[in-house]
Amino acid sequence: MRPYIICHMIASVDGRIDCDMTEQIEGGNEYYEALEALDCPSMLMGRVTMQMHYALPEGFVAPDPAPIGHEAFHIARKARAYCIGIDTHGSLQWGESEFDGQALLVITDESCPKAYHNRLTEQGISWIATGSDGIDLSRAMEILRREFGVERLAVTGGGHINGAFLAAELLDEVSFMVAPGIDGRKGMASVFDGIANPNRPATQLRLLGVKQMGETVWMRYKFKS
Repeated sequence: MRPYIICHMIASVDGRIDCDMTEQIEGGNEYYEALEALDCPSMLMGRVTMQMHYALPEGFVAPDPAPIGHEAFHIARKARAYCIGIDTHGSLQWGESEFDGQALLVITDESCPKAYHNRLTEQGISWIATGSDGIDLSRAMEILRREFGVERLAVTGGGHINGAFLAAELLDEVSFMVAPGIDGRKGMASVFDGIANPNRPATQLRLLGVKQMGETVWMRYKFKS
């Protein structure tokens, strides 16, 4: 069993999600008001987003590159809410073990150096290692529910981690906010990005509701079975 997972994002009218850009066009605090309404105490972000908002500027360099080599996890402490970072190869360093009242939890694959997991443990940071060649997101979500007690989870970007959850069919809902502005710049990430299969069919959704919040429109969708 895994958590109930909602992808929650805010984007421009053209679906771009660059944080500096969305901050310019979002009228107020609508994104976080909607996130609170989703009742997902824990949230998960990809490596780039975690680097931008939470990790230290300098990266981690393992003194010994030997991998952990097997599935494992460490519970530094049980928490009501987690700030979960995807860091496949163990490249991020952390100055804190908690952000905004959420305990930090890092997910890597099994080829990540064991020295990285040792550092996390020393810092009082929880972690999960699963997947021999890249993170096994399905297993990670099962461990997150069974061992850490996470029942509802918000996946909040970036586009590639959203795309990975979409491709793995791990999302239950999409919570999508369109802010009043256009990006238009070439090569900027979109809400769902990075799926390599050019023949992948479009994912069909069912609209649950629409709400206007200032000049931002908030839409919630379920996945059609």
